[in-house]
Amino acid sequence: MRNAGFTLIELVVVIVILGILAATALPKFVDLSTEAQQATTEGIAAAISSGSALNYSARKINSSSGQAVLECAEAASLLQGGLPSGYAMVATFPFLADTPNTCTVVGPKFTSASATVMGIN
Repeated sequence: MRNAGFTLIELVVVIVILGILAATALPKFVDLSTEAQQATTEGIAAAISSGSALNYSARKINSSSGQAVLECAEAASLLQGGLPSGYAMVATFPFLADTPNTCTVVGPKFTSASATVMGIN
């Protein structure tokens, strides 16, 4: 008579192997909050860059539309609702009108990203 199925030893070996694989893979997925925070900061910087480009073109077409942006802090107001709490805008170089300026968005957990802001009167 032939028995079908696995022996207890085979099942234990498979469970041990799965446990070892899980223990080695788990730390990779445990704390992704830093990466998520960096991605959020980069997304905010990209939104400011886009808003700045739209504002610049609207203001160039008609000086009464859009808003004047003469410093990095003013560029944050181009976002609907403004800059989220916990974030700040920092100028890295002197801010010039009609020139692409680099502003740094600084977020929680020491994250930062660059935004290109067009200065306009």
